[in-house]
Amino acid sequence: MKTPARSNRTTKTDSTLAESELTAAEPDVRMDQHLGTVLAIPVEIQVVLGSATMPVAQLMKLNRGAVIPLNHRIGELVDITVNGRVVARGEIVVVDDDSSRFGVSLTEIVSPAGGAGSV
Repeated sequence: MKTPARSNRTTKTDSTLAESELTAAEPDVRMDQHLGTVLAIPVEIQVVLGSATMPVAQLMKLNRGAVIPLNHRIGELVDITVNGRVVARGEIVVVDDDSSRFGVSLTEIVSPAGGAGSV
């Protein structure tokens, strides 16, 4: 009768297992630190109320108090851009605690693929 061959494999002891679990968790800690660094990077946010195109001659005739009509109408959604890329759309609102300021209420988030989804 043949005796079963002995395995050369060693089993992990509790202390070795605990060490390997700590080593596996270290990348998560580093990832959180890196993510925190990335999340602290300032970005420029702009709300685009509209735009207009006019010849330079007409632009040169503008005086104080002149009104430049924009391509967006009151009540239409405005684009919210982050670093020059449209990321959302929303409605202009008056800020509750300061009626001399206005803000934007997000209504759509633009997906990276170009589609939009409601908020």
